Amino acid sequence: MAHRFISSRSVPSGGRLNARFAFICTISLSFTYVCYSVIFFCSSTIMTKQGTSDEKGCPLPPPGQNGPIEGKVSGKLNGCTLLTPDVRFARREEARVPGSGQPRDRSKHAASCCGNLSRSVPATEYTLNNLTVSQKYGNKKLPNALIVGVKKGGTRAVLEFIRIHPDVRALGTEPHFFDRHYDRGLDWYRGLMPRTLDSQITLEKTPSYFVTGEAPRRIASMSPETKLIVVVRNPVTRAISDYTQTLSKKPDIPTFEELAFKNRSLGAVDTSWNAIRIGMYILHLDTWLQYFRLSQIHFVSGERLITDPAGEMGRVQDFLGLKRIITDKHFYFNRTKGFPCLKKPESSSQPRCLGKSKGRLHVQIDQEVIEQLREFYRPFNIKFYETVGHDFSHWIQAINRYAIKLRRLTPEKRGYTGANPLRWNSEQVLPMNSNLLSREPY
Repeated sequence: MAHRFISSRSVPSGGRLNARFAFICTISLSFTYVCYSVIFFCSSTIMTKQGTSDEKGCPLPPPGQNGPIEGKVSGKLNGCTLLTPDVRFARREEARVPGSGQPRDRSKHAASCCGNLSRSVPATEYTLNNLTVSQKYGNKKLPNALIVGVKKGGTRAVLEFIRIHPDVRALGTEPHFFDRHYDRGLDWYRGLMPRTLDSQITLEKTPSYFVTGEAPRRIASMSPETKLIVVVRNPVTRAISDYTQTLSKKPDIPTFEELAFKNRSLGAVDTSWNAIRIGMYILHLDTWLQYFRLSQIHFVSGERLITDPAGEMGRVQDFLGLKRIITDKHFYFNRTKGFPCLKKPESSSQPRCLGKSKGRLHVQIDQEVIEQLREFYRPFNIKFYETVGHDFSHWIQAINRYAIKLRRLTPEKRGYTGANPLRWNSEQVLPMNSNLLSREPY
């Protein structure tokens, strides 16, 4: 009897064991829930504070500026209190170094959250390294400036170099609107353009415009104040470069000499061949001057773009009314290609050089043929020098005496009516390296 009593007290029944097990499980689950709730609450509080701080105030102004950056985003002034998700996304992207996911020095990009996106603001405030605020919040506008020529002169290099300026947004492809697709209308053309802020310049490049008879009138109809950039090069070298490119695509074409001359023995040049005709710059320029002032046209030396890219791009920036941001520090000379390349950008592990088709060695042309073409182009070049007020005498050594005389003339005596003429004195005319300049232009 006593034994049964002790056994019943020391060994719980099955029902009691189940009850104790359920109780312990309940306590454990409750404790776990409380812990997770506390952790979630703390993290939510931190995130809320970060989001609030992002939305409430503009960051401190960049060094050298006093007071907060004035701005208007989502209808609020100076507060940036109602930033849209896209703005917050842009700010987060800006705070990271592209490709690494690592935070960027925010002091260099402090003004990106707010600021009136329609006002004139240094574009460096908005630069997100090839993904700018203008891509999200700007407008598509007709171009303010065009690179209109010439083919095989170095137009691609000018476009790629000027695109690194934060106040320039350029179309990467050639739209050929004013020579091939004009019937599609300006709305179609505008739709091709990148988004830009009011403080930025919209730019496009189509080298064939320079030799298209209808292009000047059509561009002037779009905007008579459009700025035009023309990259010119020794017309003989340009013609050989043009032929080299065609030969790479059509290996069975006739020789350069056969295409360039109607009668080689008489020295009769075939001006109907496009490669020859493009280099008769003054004939094409006369058409442009019927619609644009000479001061609206800037001429870039294709040769000096190789030997002094920073100097040439500095003058391009001046012409476009931009601050000189593109300088020597952006370039290095690539000996393999034979021309300058852009130094490694922040978003890439490699320097930026143009494509494999650039830097191609030219086909070998008989020196007598070259001399005949130089003599052919001589009167066209002289008239071109007189008209534009620029000295490109390094093109042809046969007219050096004329070039020296031209340097001594004032712009007025040359017939130049534009403002701020570019005058190169004899010390500025650099000797050209024939090995470098006998390559496919970039």
